[in-house]
Amino acid sequence: MIVIDEIQKIPALTDEVHRLIEEKKWKFILTGSSARKLRRSHANLLAGRALNLSFYPLVARELGDDFNLSDSLRFGHLPSINSEPDKEKFLQAYLNTYLREEIIQEGIVRNVDVFSRFLESASFSQGAILNVRSVAKDVGKDPKVINEYFQILEDLLIAVRLPVFHQKARRKLTTRPKFYFFDVGVYRAIRPIGPLDDENAINGHCLETLIFQELRALNDHLSWGFHLYFWHTRENLEIDFVLYGKKGLVAIEVKSSNRFSDDDLKALRLFKSEYRMAKCFFIYGGDEEYLKDEIRIIPVRKFIIKPEDYFFNE
Repeated sequence: MIVIDEIQKIPALTDEVHRLIEEKKWKFILTGSSARKLRRSHANLLAGRALNLSFYPLVARELGDDFNLSDSLRFGHLPSINSEPDKEKFLQAYLNTYLREEIIQEGIVRNVDVFSRFLESASFSQGAILNVRSVAKDVGKDPKVINEYFQILEDLLIAVRLPVFHQKARRKLTTRPKFYFFDVGVYRAIRPIGPLDDENAINGHCLETLIFQELRALNDHLSWGFHLYFWHTRENLEIDFVLYGKKGLVAIEVKSSNRFSDDDLKALRLFKSEYRMAKCFFIYGGDEEYLKDEIRIIPVRKFIIKPEDYFFNE
């Protein structure tokens, strides 16, 4: 087995890999952090000869006894974060190094200072419906440029745009995607925080991000086969995550508070009335588990370790 890291730095090498696979039946593991550069260089993508697998931040079960929800919401799940004595400095160094190596050295954007301002502005869209024009106005650039910047984040695997679930929709839904940085610690490192910020709101975005990155990773690792969406009506009723695939339909709403009200379940009730087969879950920061109106209300500390127990075994 031959392992080649950062394959996007020498795209032409994929032709030689192709030849060695065909002629000598050698096996390779090719890793990289920029699908963008491979595509733009017209590299040999080894169609039909390679499996495409994704690396994600660690999930809670991989951390085992080291999993601590409070730490996860502050520092995220990058693989080496737990071994760092100063986690905040590590995250800042990670961002600075990434910007220098991936953005500057590869010449992806012309003005790194503008891109840095864009990153900060984009962080205010975390877990929200993406408004490219608003970000463009904040950064002072054309919306077409900002949309290209968002595409760069996706190509570099830094961020994800989550589409709207609209299968057999009975009502008008928003058409714009939601936006997430790939790791809650990276999000917090990018997001400017000062005395005017609402810490509770930021913590809510952090918990939502943590659940999202867990769902993305487990869906791939365990071959659940779901497509991930969110649901948002024109009346501003929203469900954070919708999982749809051959194994079923799952709706998940996430709240960081340790209490919930009847109004918090309104969107899930509406979704359940339109999709009777859906399994609906409300994840919150409390300690007790409930069943109300066919909605499972589950403490995040229980849900995050093994969500498939709720999805498939009940």
